[in-house]
Amino acid sequence: MSEIANTPEPPYYAVIFSNHRTEGDNGYAEMAARMVELAQSQPGFLGMESVREDLGITVSYWESQEAIANWKKNAEHREAQRLGHQKWYSSFRVRVAKVEREYGI
Repeated sequence: MSEIANTPEPPYYAVIFSNHRTEGDNGYAEMAARMVELAQSQPGFLGMESVREDLGITVSYWESQEAIANWKKNAEHREAQRLGHQKWYSSFRVRVAKVEREYGI
């Protein structure tokens, strides 16, 4: 995902997922692609940006805290979370922030 997300006028919310991966793919790439596809179909989803070097960071944008909560409860997403804890991530942090201002070129 190399594009900058085209988000609406604030306010909206950002979920920032920072992580370190474990060695090997172990089914990660396939699940990550499915999670992007699934997130894009969720009500309230606004966009996503993701980069990976040593540290991976994915920022997803949502119209409300309710939309974020519903995404967190999605059954397929919950399974991806379980597998992430079990085999894909050596460490991670999730942060939720309200975006109040946006500007750029």
